[in-house]
Amino acid sequence: MPEPDRYTPGEAPEPTPLSPEERRRMIRASLLRPLNLLVPVIGIVFFALTLLWWLPPLTAFTYAALVFLSFRDTTFQERVLRGRAARPTLDSPVSEDRDLSPERRARWLPRGETRQQVEAALVVYRKVVAAIEGSDEVTRAVLDDAIPRLHAVAGRMVDVAQQREQAAEAVQDLNPRTISNPERNHDLKRVEEELQAADAEISGMIEGLLDLRARVVRISMESESSARAAAGGLNRDLDEMNLRLEALESTLSSPDDR
Repeated sequence: MPEPDRYTPGEAPEPTPLSPEERRRMIRASLLRPLNLLVPVIGIVFFALTLLWWLPPLTAFTYAALVFLSFRDTTFQERVLRGRAARPTLDSPVSEDRDLSPERRARWLPRGETRQQVEAALVVYRKVVAAIEGSDEVTRAVLDDAIPRLHAVAGRMVDVAQQREQAAEAVQDLNPRTISNPERNHDLKRVEEELQAADAEISGMIEGLLDLRARVVRISMESESSARAAAGGLNRDLDEMNLRLEALESTLSSPDDR
């Protein structure tokens, strides 16, 4: 049996690749970015005044470097591809933009441990889906119901992570103001407990999805009757994951909401 991939803590997951159309738009926007165009303009002016031979290659190198950095800038990508001035704030509704892939939505999370764990789990999630879609006809048939459940798990995990970051931001902002407010102090403690529950669920998603991938491999090697029985258990576990994430969605809220 092929050994499933393992995620190494601290290993940065690969960013979501851009489509060819998105790449073309990003290249054009990077080339025409006003800040970048300012460099060749200044270089031409100084060259006309000084006639120094090294100014044109230096200008070209600087311009190329700025274009490359702009292309790799995730904030600039969101502004070009989504027409936003910046990443959506955490105060925006979690359900907004559900039509986007969970990987792209995860890139809106603040950089940190939560985002790293979510992105790593999404890498495994895509591998589980690919393992099902790339299996034989019988395996695909018995695991057909698992794919929408997997999509739901990925989407809800990102939703929980967004709510977790929103609540953590509110707790950090309100903590200094709770000294003389026992009631708010009690509410903040409850929210901090919810944050811990969200952290535990998100951190466990990687291993949970890796186990699911190993089970998909085993199912693909079994007879049809055994595969159907194993697929039923896999679907039940996916339903349980969805229920846990849904419960966190409904309970996790910021102190401001309370």
